[in-house]
Amino acid sequence: MPLTMLIWPLPALLTWALAWGVFLGLRAAGLGAVAAFVLALLVSGLPAWTGRTPWRRVFMLAGFPLSLLASGAAGGLPAWAWLLPLALLLALYPLNTWRDAPLFPTPATALRGLAGQAPLPDGARMVDAGCGLGAGLKALHGEYPQARIQGLEWSWPLAALCALRCRFAQVRRADIWAADWSGYDLVYLFQRPESMPWAMDKAASELRPGSWLVSLEFEASGWAPQGRLQNVDGKPVWLYQAPFRRR
Repeated sequence: MPLTMLIWPLPALLTWALAWGVFLGLRAAGLGAVAAFVLALLVSGLPAWTGRTPWRRVFMLAGFPLSLLASGAAGGLPAWAWLLPLALLLALYPLNTWRDAPLFPTPATALRGLAGQAPLPDGARMVDAGCGLGAGLKALHGEYPQARIQGLEWSWPLAALCALRCRFAQVRRADIWAADWSGYDLVYLFQRPESMPWAMDKAASELRPGSWLVSLEFEASGWAPQGRLQNVDGKPVWLYQAPFRRR
């Protein structure tokens, strides 16, 4: 079960337990305290990134180093090592993206049938705006195998990992709200309800007639969709085609 489905504070407790397990296991294997600390932070960094709010992400990442300090097991760590949790959090989730959705992967079957409802020619350009680790890119590639697919992700570690996982796509580090959407035939989003007004305003001003905005789970309030998919319970896919129509 994904951490995001668990009742708080279970995601935090499980993340801390994971970090402690890695740290103690590496120390028992003879690894130095600093190296074990860094690796434990890295391993716990991605689950911490999935916290539903910025403060939950902070708590999930900070719990291990704080409990390590309180336990007295951190005696071998230099003072600078305590800056690593903050550096890791800022690398995974930079401050200017805290308004966006955390790492919620696109379910593998969520976009099944999208090409039938939003047909596009071979070579069409599409983008996953906020691609995370690439689950949405893989789903788009399955529907449009001949498309030119791009991924935009502001977190550089996630962008680098996504590029390794999705060799069929062009992945780059970029702010999805500052990027130009005008060259795309389809923009795919899995954001937050609060983000949808910004997304629709941007799409309405930049997308060419005939282009599509596709949103997983969250409907754009006040706008009329041209289609809807329901492959995963609780996660409908909303299709909007430019020029967009108000309800």
